[in-house]
Amino acid sequence: MKRTVIAVLLLALTVGVAYATDKPASKLEKVSYAIGMNIASNMLNQKLEIDADQLAAGLRTKLKGEETLLTDVEMAEVLNAFQQEMQMKQMAEAAAAAAKAEKANADYLATNAKKEGVVTLDSGLQYKVIKEGSGATPKVDSKVKVHYKGALMDGTVFDSSYDRGEPASFPVNGVIKGWTEALQLMKVGSKWQLVIPADLAYGERGAPPAIPANAVLVFDVELLEIL
Repeated sequence: MKRTVIAVLLLALTVGVAYATDKPASKLEKVSYAIGMNIASNMLNQKLEIDADQLAAGLRTKLKGEETLLTDVEMAEVLNAFQQEMQMKQMAEAAAAAAKAEKANADYLATNAKKEGVVTLDSGLQYKVIKEGSGATPKVDSKVKVHYKGALMDGTVFDSSYDRGEPASFPVNGVIKGWTEALQLMKVGSKWQLVIPADLAYGERGAPPAIPANAVLVFDVELLEIL
């Protein structure tokens, strides 16, 4: 949390340092209380450990111009240390989440690779032929028409041309790497299931909000036509 954010937080709580017991009536009271609720929600979401009584005490003494228990220099030191502590905590949580996701991805790919009919390519791309076509095979600079459904590992569908009732058309080299590789192996009329590792999909950036970072993607792809 930046010092400027903390400063805004303190400023927003300037009205009514003592606990209010009656429902706010005036516009000022309502706005003040609502801001307090909103800030508290944000602090809870960020899992900040704050002493509400000390926060109120700091507000009261500073706003009244009374002598504070910390000097401005000490305040800056405390807030800087707190910011660094929060950054380290967030980095640790992010690293733990990434490690957990990486293991889940690896386990999913390893399990899927053992299923009957699944082929794993050197790139890590996995595919299973659901229906083999007899038409031509696209080249990297071809444009194709396909029907498809995309899902996350847990089965959550994030996109489907079937649901829209209209096939999609695009260049073979204009999509994610896993698609580009697979389409150049498929024949028109084929329907494959693709399991695409994150590095052949959207990688670390993901495709928010539907596709999180480092997500393994599962596609049913039906190659309808080379345009």
